[in-house]
Amino acid sequence: MKRLLTIDLHKIFKNRSSKIILITYFVLLSLFALAAAVKINIGINEFQLAREGIFEFPYIWHFTTYSAAIFKLFIAIVVITMMTNEYSYGTLKQNLIDGLSKEEFILSKFFSLVLLAIVSTIFVFIFTLILGFIYSTDTSAAIIFTDLQYLLGYFFKLVGFFSMCLFLAVLVKKSAFALGLLFVWNIIEGVIGLVLTFSVSEKTADSIMSFFPLDAMSNLIKEPFSRLTIVKDMQESLNPMGDLKDYHVLFSDIAIVSVWTVIFIAASLFLLKKRDL
Repeated sequence: MKRLLTIDLHKIFKNRSSKIILITYFVLLSLFALAAAVKINIGINEFQLAREGIFEFPYIWHFTTYSAAIFKLFIAIVVITMMTNEYSYGTLKQNLIDGLSKEEFILSKFFSLVLLAIVSTIFVFIFTLILGFIYSTDTSAAIIFTDLQYLLGYFFKLVGFFSMCLFLAVLVKKSAFALGLLFVWNIIEGVIGLVLTFSVSEKTADSIMSFFPLDAMSNLIKEPFSRLTIVKDMQESLNPMGDLKDYHVLFSDIAIVSVWTVIFIAASLFLLKKRDL
């Protein structure tokens, strides 16, 4: 494992574009601190995110993991590029000539994307702790380490998404085409979801769509904004019955994403074995 990981990381960090993209990704995540200080004037009222409890433990775990996942496309570009470059520069063929099996080659890519997901998760963990300590009124251990489930959901979301990107890169061999196909895939899932919503009940449509890859990844960390007090007050005025939405990271969603991860990695290996290089 160490040998395979070393080979792939060497390729990533020798690529200037990949390093720039990764640095940009972590810089953007760090800008969460600025969001807390932003003050918005609405008429005579002043609105500040930090005052709405958005950076309070334990809610902050939900908010930061959901928001950080939005930027996952940056690392996805690195994953796609590191695969398509293997075709463009002929390093895939050279690695196989040098004795690396196709199984080991795909494993090296998988280990790399898992490592990227781990590093990102650790970064979000540390960053969330810092923000939480700065803005939370309660910093007791029992409160701080509540809802760490969102970090687990974040990790599986990244691994699943990066595995999908790896498969698309193996499938089309070109970075631009792989990103385009990812965009088209997202549209297709959206259209299917709309058709199902109008064809059957919304609940049934959501249940069916939860088995689709992108939708399953999205379900791992549901939107956190409706948990804010100001939003809850508005919802209660419109719906006295209350919000029955389950915000937890569900094992069923983790299982679905894990199955898709296995499928994408297995499909990548299958394509690699079937093609003439």
